[in-house]
Amino acid sequence: MREKILEIASELFLNLGFKSVTMDDIANEMGISKKTIYQHFENKTKLVEATTDYVFHFVCEGIDCIRAENNNPIAELFQINTFIKQMLKNEKASPQHQLQKYYPEIYKKLDENKFLNIHECVISNLRKGIEMGLYRESIKPEIIGRFYFLGATGIKNQDLFPLDNYTPNELMELFLEYHLRGIVTSKGEKELIKHINQN
Repeated sequence: MREKILEIASELFLNLGFKSVTMDDIANEMGISKKTIYQHFENKTKLVEATTDYVFHFVCEGIDCIRAENNNPIAELFQINTFIKQMLKNEKASPQHQLQKYYPEIYKKLDENKFLNIHECVISNLRKGIEMGLYRESIKPEIIGRFYFLGATGIKNQDLFPLDNYTPNELMELFLEYHLRGIVTSKGEKELIKHINQN
């Protein structure tokens, strides 16, 4: 039952936001009583914390599966981008914005974990791209990895990118192209254009 609660709560939180969704909403969606939820989670804050961990690990596992396919690094980034977009396809609110505003401690912990995971993933991708001649040898993976994290999380900032003006999918696609165009070689650019045309 705990796993099912996390699954449904994740869908509702991602779709409608962490503040907007109540324990009653989750109970009604599942056709159970609030009491059943409270048997597994002491309060909403504990549920939000468990849900962010649940979603984070689900995303990490998905990315690890993509990386295990050992595709070229440009193809890998496009596959990861597609996977993340599918995860957020029903997003109508900004869950990150609400999490940061109403649950700052949970947001801080998640942000730290995201940085460690994304940074390691991007640095690995950059080094592989340099070895394959797709990325320029002169780039500094440690710094570019931090640039990437700032950009990937920055496009979620509603003050900079209001949802009324920009869709998450559009921002993710443009950011990925922006990132890659800054580091590819001429060989890498051909691979990049191929994927842009396919997408």
